[in-house]
This record gives sequence, C-alpha cells and structure tokens, in this order.
Amino acid sequence: MSDAIAPHTDTRLRTRPIAMGHLRALEAVARHLNFRAAAEELALTQSAVSRQIQALEDEVGVPLFLRHTRAVELTGAGGQLLHAAVPSLERIDAAVRQIRRTAGRKSVAISTWASFASMWLIPRLEAFQAAYPDIDIRIDATDNRVDLDTSDVDLAIRFTRSVNVSSDAVRLFGEQLTPVASPWLLKSAPALRNAADLARFALLEASDTHGVQNLEWLTWRRWLQIHHQPRLEPKRWMYFNYAHQIAQAALTGQGIALARMPLVADSLASGDLVEVLPGCRIDTPMVYWLLVGARNRSRPEVLAFCEWLHTQAAMTRAAIGEAAAPNAPVNAA
Repeated sequence: MSDAIAPHTDTRLRTRPIAMGHLRALEAVARHLNFRAAAEELALTQSAVSRQIQALEDEVGVPLFLRHTRAVELTGAGGQLLHAAVPSLERIDAAVRQIRRTAGRKSVAISTWASFASMWLIPRLEAFQAAYPDIDIRIDATDNRVDLDTSDVDLAIRFTRSVNVSSDAVRLFGEQLTPVASPWLLKSAPALRNAADLARFALLEASDTHGVQNLEWLTWRRWLQIHHQPRLEPKRWMYFNYAHQIAQAALTGQGIALARMPLVADSLASGDLVEVLPGCRIDTPMVYWLLVGARNRSRPEVLAFCEWLHTQAAMTRAAIGEAAAPNAPVNAA
C-alpha cells in the first residue's frame, strides 16, 4: 500500500505553491554563492537558510545547488528558477515600496548622474521645496541604467543621443560646448583672441571621452579640429573623471575647460566663469532627456516635479540660447 501512496504524496508536494521565503533564500545564496553570507543578509542562521534551500529542492524535485567543500554552485535547474524568481521578487518589492510610499509621506525619487545632480539639479531644488514643502526628494546619483518599472526610482534624467531613448522620453535641452575660464585667470595672461591662443593655457577635459562612442564629441581635439587648430598643444593637459570636477578646476583658475553649456550657464550668469571665445560654441548630438516610469506618471507628486522640471529646462534653454522645445514626448527614431 505504501508503494502505491508514495508517488501520489510526491505529486501533491510538488504542485503546491512555492514559499516566498524559499525563493528569497534561493536569490541570496545564488548571488553570494555562500550560505553564511546569504544567512547574514537575510538575518537568519546558516542552518535555517540551508533548510529553506533543501525544502525548495524537495518542492521542485531536483537539486538547485551543487555543494562543494568550500563553495556552492548553481545548477542548471537552479539558474532556470532564479531567472524566473528575481524579476518577480523585484516587482513585488517595488509594489510594496509604492504602497508604503502612498500610505505615508509623498516623495519623488530621481535617478541621474553625479555631475548633472551637483551642477544643475541640486542648486535648483530649493525652489521646488519652497513650492512643495510636503514632497520629499531622493536623488540616486549613478551612471547605471535603472528599470523604472521595477525599481523604486520614479523618473530618470539621462544624457545621450535621441536614437538611444524610448519614444516616450521627453527632451529637456540639447548640448553646446564652449571654452570657459575663471575671470582672474584671464586677467593674469595676455588677451585670448582666437583658438590658437589656447596654447598658452592648460586645457581641462574629461578623461573617459576618448575612444568612447558619443562622448568623443566632448573632447578638446574635436573642438580644435573644428576651429582649424588640429595640432595645437596646450601648456599642459588636465583630465578629470566628472564634469563637475572640470568645472571646479576651471573655477579655481587651473586652466580652460571645454564646458557643457547647460551645466555652466549659472556660473556664466554669475560671472564666476567667463566664456572666453563666445563665438566659438559647437553643437553636439547629445541631449538631456527625462524618462518617467509608467506606473508613476499619474502620481500627483511626480506630475508636480515633472512640471517644475519642464519650467527649469525652459529657463536653461533660454540661458544657452536654444530654441524652445515642445513638452510633448519626442520620437527616438
């Protein structure tokens, strides 16, 4: 009798729903490939995590990990289940975060890169906070791409060509490059009248632009070639990782920067920086874009922030002399 009942028992066992805790244990162990590290992350004992994985393997019916003496290895079946489980767990976590957010304080989370955050967004946020004191702001400054459908980020501001964004991306403003310097640096040297005179100065630029598709537009070499000085050699070169570092070096008189107009427009308006050859700006195909997660577009606080952002972008377009751009989504083609 027992032989006839056993297969039926196994079938019942292997068709019931998988426990959520077991899937979280699977994800943690697969990421760390270590039961102890996974246990520490989950605030469980190592034996508890091991039991969860064993229970999950019993439910599925096959091993999910190969246990070696000092290492853990994911099996093919484990990888297959992990591939299905991770997006589901991320969506559940995102839904819970959204529920908690709507049940508590209003907030908007923005993903953008560090230089844009420090040079353009953060200096303007005081105006938004004054208009909307009940909305909390979180800035996630990273170059990494985020999935707005699954992450806890509401909107992203990105810098790329139009062919690289989705059709629902909204154009904020374009990119112009121009040489800028501290006014006192210019006072301490003979007058700078044309591109050839740049040879008397140190030239500042980003270190990661050469050989990188799209970012080569931001190099001094391209600017010099356009202005008929392809072989010009400056007093010295200075390279930096981020645009805000370049601007800071220019502000302290260390050389002349090939600056992104939208990011230095405020410093030019205040006189902290001077456009040394104002007739020599160049346009690039790079554009600043706003992307909003579909599940967050209708939230009042997100709508308010986007409306404020469009107003700020219009002011930047006016400051750099760019034609007005429509607020409607722009096709990526």
